[in-house]
Amino acid sequence: MSPGSPSPLGHLLAGLCLALSGLLCSLPSRAADILLTAAHDSPAVQSFTQALGGLRPADNVRFQALPRLPAPGKLPAGTRLILLDLPSLDWRLQEAQGPATLVLRISRLQARQRLGATLPARLSLLWSDPPLDRQLRLTGILLPQARRIGVLYDSQSEFLLEELRQAASPLGLEIVTKRWDNTSDSRPLQSLLNNSDMLLGLDDPDVFNAKTAKNLLLSSYARQLALIGPNAGFVKAGSLASTYSDQGDWLSTLDTLLDQPPADWPRAHYPQRFQVLCNPQVARSLGIEQIDEASVAAQLAAGESPP
Repeated sequence: MSPGSPSPLGHLLAGLCLALSGLLCSLPSRAADILLTAAHDSPAVQSFTQALGGLRPADNVRFQALPRLPAPGKLPAGTRLILLDLPSLDWRLQEAQGPATLVLRISRLQARQRLGATLPARLSLLWSDPPLDRQLRLTGILLPQARRIGVLYDSQSEFLLEELRQAASPLGLEIVTKRWDNTSDSRPLQSLLNNSDMLLGLDDPDVFNAKTAKNLLLSSYARQLALIGPNAGFVKAGSLASTYSDQGDWLSTLDTLLDQPPADWPRAHYPQRFQVLCNPQVARSLGIEQIDEASVAAQLAAGESPP
């Protein structure tokens, strides 16, 4: 062996170091503690928790009902907290301290009622109501002749109107609005129908609910005017169509976000995955050809910018 050349022991140690380094790189990072909570346990909650756990087998995914949890500030800082209902959000808002938190399926109106125009630190809101610009583009695909978009609102949903107008402007659409605080009085609805080409529903349960559905739907279809939105439930009741995200879409969204460090979570976020639901009977009554829901959803998705 020439002077200065590595010894057999040196070769062995170097090889062991390389093998150990490769092994460490291939090992998964430490499992994340993912805690879901809601006011009550239920089969649906357990099913959702198990489905998320199936997507993330390397993590500790668990559910614990709200009454069994300590104050938010006493949870381990590294916990990734997912809130499944409004009572759990109210509990989380008790303290500024607490782990990074994803608020699942909260509407714009619900957030406004609880948070005002500000968003506390370490909270990320995942919106349940469909994006207004997506609903308007859906209108453009299904009802290309409609230019005057009628919108009913009340004091709770009024804050959405400016955003709606901004989304409508590049599409060449005009937003025609009517305040409807007293839903027992049909005059605002009738006035709006007289000045609109169709109706676009906001996710405002004071305006669009089981009690108002019959009046809204019968009045609009008596004039052969379509109602888009405000959600999948209203489509089943008789509106023409809406975009929505189902449990699989939400699980995919959570899986993507949980791959990121909490510091990179968006402050507010719409699910990137979504679907289109149409009511074929209503479409036929309005003289609209059969709607291919998957094709329309793909067309909408192609027109959206990545987050």
